[in-house]
Amino acid sequence: MAESASISSKGRETMRRSINLPPDMSSSSGPLTEELQCSICLDVFTDPVTTSCGHNFCKTCLNKCWDNSQTCSCPCCKETFKHRPDLKINTTLREVVDHYKKKIPEKTTDVVKETEVLCDICEEREQKALKSCLVCQSSYCETHLERHLRVAGLKKHKLINPVSNLEDYICQKHERPLELFCRDDQTCVCPMCDVTDHKNHNTVSIEEESEEKKAQLMKTQKGVQQTIQDRIKKIQDIKHSSEVRKRNTEKEKAARVELFTDLIRSIERCQTELLEMMEEQQKAAEKQEEELIEELEQEITELKMRNSELEELSQTDDHLHFLQTYSSLCSPRNTRNWSEISMKTDESLETLRKALTQLQDTLQEKLTLTEVKRMQQYAVDVTLDPDTAHPNLILSDDGKQVRCGDIKQKLPDKPGRFDQCICVLGKERFSSGRFYFEVQVKEKTRWELGVARESIIRKGKISLSPSNGYWTVVLRNENEYEAFAGPPVSLSLSVKLQRVCVFVDYEEGLVSFYDVESSSHIYSFTDQSFNDKLCPYFSPGFNNGGKNSTPLIITPVNYNK
Repeated sequence: MAESASISSKGRETMRRSINLPPDMSSSSGPLTEELQCSICLDVFTDPVTTSCGHNFCKTCLNKCWDNSQTCSCPCCKETFKHRPDLKINTTLREVVDHYKKKIPEKTTDVVKETEVLCDICEEREQKALKSCLVCQSSYCETHLERHLRVAGLKKHKLINPVSNLEDYICQKHERPLELFCRDDQTCVCPMCDVTDHKNHNTVSIEEESEEKKAQLMKTQKGVQQTIQDRIKKIQDIKHSSEVRKRNTEKEKAARVELFTDLIRSIERCQTELLEMMEEQQKAAEKQEEELIEELEQEITELKMRNSELEELSQTDDHLHFLQTYSSLCSPRNTRNWSEISMKTDESLETLRKALTQLQDTLQEKLTLTEVKRMQQYAVDVTLDPDTAHPNLILSDDGKQVRCGDIKQKLPDKPGRFDQCICVLGKERFSSGRFYFEVQVKEKTRWELGVARESIIRKGKISLSPSNGYWTVVLRNENEYEAFAGPPVSLSLSVKLQRVCVFVDYEEGLVSFYDVESSSHIYSFTDQSFNDKLCPYFSPGFNNGGKNSTPLIITPVNYNK
């Protein structure tokens, strides 16, 4: 773990001395919880303050720390502040600390009472013991300890800090002080044990073993303190991720609300236009029907009159009149062929179907366009990496264009360089989040485009597939588009691609391709599992005698399109 991410054990001790804090201050308040512990004094917070980077300290500890430093920086994450912050007490955290402290005074007092040792010699008013003698197996106050400090024979006795359980410091078998430690049996022994039961064992003084164990304890404690800081930092990271996710969710919600509001307006507008058009068609049909009925009624009247004339003629006995009138009455009349005239009752339904189909296409186009605009907010500046380019590839000076030449260049065979596949990677590496970039592919007859794992094999023949670390869409033979998804997937596109955008959502396992010009979806790799850094991947294809000499061009994003 980087030194800047936490305070080392030695650093804390130095810090305590610099601000005049006792080294054992952390033990004064009993067991602590991580959340209520100052990382400088290791005690429960007193007047807690919070820095802008999100870490908490005692106000006095932090002020004294800054008083002894030329710069004001966070003792945990080392973030430096241009001006010394005006520390305000975190009242909420102080209330939590006060509530916690109210629960532990009794426990603390009980511990003190249990560990307090009284003099075994005092008869009337017992005094607090200053030392305990392992030979005499008694504890003495300052007055009664005087003989052990003065008498020659008593000076040889083993004195320790006062303890109430002296029997635990004496060998039960030989009634001698436990002065040695057997490393073979991992137990404390007396000098008699050393020459009898533990003869030839590896024994050392308890002081030596204690010092060695303390050194190990310090390492363990340092590891625990480091773990505490790691956990605190992890909490901060989780909180930060939560805040970022919340902000992104709010942005996404706002974008979706705007999208659906626009779609609802479009639907309502299309509905109004459709209803108006259907109403106009209905009126036109009614007018036509009225005219046809009127024409039919006129023709019926004329036919009735003719029928009367024919009836009258059929009754005449005047043969000359009959013959003279017959031709005019019986000759065919020019009338409409009504059998060919029919009314289309389903015309409005056909109009409705066409309108709905058009509306669906419009909505789909709007959805895709909005999706592309949403993805564009994750646009990144991609530059080609010359150290990965195949020797036949020619890169522009700005690293934004690549084409295939006819002559193989003499380039150093670096481990990251492709030696058979005519391709190149982007310099950028992505291990989380989302990213988006656009590439111009017009006037080309072959190309490959997508993303690849950083750890892909760069030497020898390459098979493009997700299992091999490639997520690509390719153009083959001028108009054959495919997605290399294991077995290639043929793509049916209505237009020849001019500019393609690539969008990746690392956490979602998504790689999507869109036609920028028509804002239409090309293909998406979904439910992928990324466990490595991803790089943009480009292949302009072979030159093919100049037919495919146009370069692939990484283009800036046109947000206004």
